[in-house]
Amino acid sequence: MTELPVLTSPLLDLAGLRHAFFTRQGGVSEGIYASLNVGKGSADDPEAVLENRRRAAAWFGLPEGALNTCYQVHSAVAVEASEPWNGIRPEADGVVTRRQGIACGALAADCAPILFADPKAGVVAAAHAGWKGALAGVAEATVRKMEEAGAKPAHIIAVVGPCIGPDSYEVGPEFRERFLADDLGAARFFHQDEGADRPRFDLPAFVLDRLRHAGVEACEWIGRDTCAEADLFFSNRRAFKRGEPDFGRLLSAIALV
Repeated sequence: MTELPVLTSPLLDLAGLRHAFFTRQGGVSEGIYASLNVGKGSADDPEAVLENRRRAAAWFGLPEGALNTCYQVHSAVAVEASEPWNGIRPEADGVVTRRQGIACGALAADCAPILFADPKAGVVAAAHAGWKGALAGVAEATVRKMEEAGAKPAHIIAVVGPCIGPDSYEVGPEFRERFLADDLGAARFFHQDEGADRPRFDLPAFVLDRLRHAGVEACEWIGRDTCAEADLFFSNRRAFKRGEPDFGRLLSAIALV
């Protein structure tokens, strides 16, 4: 089993589960993608990406083909995986399984990855929740798909991984209005410092709120800001601010063992 630098949550440190929020460290990619870039959609060397995915899968004791990640489209769609996908990527933003030998994974570079588990039912999942997917209901969709696989919301544990933090996510007023049009109560997820031109959005708090509305009470954010910690994480926003042409993607994954 390959040992890579990872972050974990005590909530998911349970018998029968293995989970990891991988950092950008421990891979073979170079330059702006250094080093554990797992994003097939990036302009990185495809062989380097494949090797990075092999290393991440090996951390779970699995082949790369058993690392099931979606072609993420910022949707509220979750799918169940009954076998390794071997490189096939369905268009979705959540993946659920009740089978051993599969790692459910989500890619992100500021968006919020979510890892789920119902240890009683033996069901795990991973979801990608950018602001669009979170607002559309990807957390709730993943919980529903877990229910179809035998899970119960009251038994589900969910952890939001490294994502852009509330102090880094500056947004425009039209962004805020889009959330308020859906729910006036969403105002509590925005703050604006005195003298600041633009508000800031608390993505992890918003995702946790959606999880609780879906019946998941045991949930937390791991508390790491991808935009602020360049040595550990890739960040879309940071790359844009630096004028970089692209960015790597981080992996968060969970498996039954």
